[in-house]
Amino acid sequence: MNRATRSVIVVGAGIFGVTAALELRRRGYAVSLFDPGPLPHPAASSTDISKVIRMDYGADELYMALTEQALEGWEVWNRQWGEELYHPVGVLFVTRDEMRPGGFEHESFVLLQKRGCHPQRLNSATLKARFPAWAAEKYPDGYYNPRGGWAESGKVVARLIEEAKAAGVVLREGFSFKHLLEERSRAAGIVASDDQAYRSDFVVIAAGAWTPTLLPHLSDVMWATGQPVLHFRPQNPADYQAERFPVWGADISNSGWYGFPVTPDGTLKVANHGPGRRVHPADPRTVAPSEEARFREFFHDTFPGLADAPLIGSRLCLYCDTWDGNFWIDHDPQRGGLVVAAGDSGHGFKFAPALGSLVADVVERKPNPYAVRFAWRSRGELAKEDARYEG
Repeated sequence: MNRATRSVIVVGAGIFGVTAALELRRRGYAVSLFDPGPLPHPAASSTDISKVIRMDYGADELYMALTEQALEGWEVWNRQWGEELYHPVGVLFVTRDEMRPGGFEHESFVLLQKRGCHPQRLNSATLKARFPAWAAEKYPDGYYNPRGGWAESGKVVARLIEEAKAAGVVLREGFSFKHLLEERSRAAGIVASDDQAYRSDFVVIAAGAWTPTLLPHLSDVMWATGQPVLHFRPQNPADYQAERFPVWGADISNSGWYGFPVTPDGTLKVANHGPGRRVHPADPRTVAPSEEARFREFFHDTFPGLADAPLIGSRLCLYCDTWDGNFWIDHDPQRGGLVVAAGDSGHGFKFAPALGSLVADVVERKPNPYAVRFAWRSRGELAKEDARYEG
């Protein structure tokens, strides 16, 4: 069959799904993108005011290399779109003890230098001088990486959806997935919420936290986890603008705390990547009331000027966690024609400009230097948690 006549159904119009749909359409496929909507879906993990864009992955050179590729794409998108939805304000990582070999910050710093980047080492004195909102005496070591920042994630998804429609992707908004249409152990399409069968040569399930619910045979290797995100309004927002308060992680491999500079409307987003809690994606997306006290305790210790900042919003961010923290992008070995593109594990959005080509290469079974990490695999020893967070 000529590739130009081949068809793909993509389920889920979050960042994995919309980038895959767009790239597959560019490669000549007839692409239908199914999502219950509205789009961007307000409950989708990628529909938020911001996501971290950072290179820093400890000693994991594969992810750092993939981020380098993505960063080039972010810069291209800024130029093409004529507006800056990726903000290259840099990323700050500080520690409560001296950075040591084997630690996330130390290994990130070393690998950044190896790859020709120029992270700037900081101590308490230089931290206080450059970034005065910090209780710098609590953080004697760390570094600032000028390459990185944050993206306006919800706006990015909206822009990509419009590009997909303009490219000829058939957007079936308001249609949710019921089950696979299977013939002779092969995915031949899907049955949607209108009880109609939609046929295709390939089905790509990119449903984020919904993926293990839609495909229950994956529930032992991936699951939905909720992580708290809180929004505050500082009394003096100028103190938390990017020049004095870039994207940051506060001893993150031990504490899970990270956050963003204040947005133009005065919103300061802070989050914690911890164990989270297992959730069903249909559950209410509420943050436990006790979380505010935990956040304020952190502020008292690290950002005294935020200790009494009014809370103006909260959000339970859903991860689709895999057992090892790596993405899951591969053909289902038991169901021909089915490709899963999920398992963001809380750190997928930053790779948006590279995700579409990665998924499309997997669909076409083309060599891709990153795909082996994300291939179908058996569950084994749990990976470290310190390389995963995003916001």
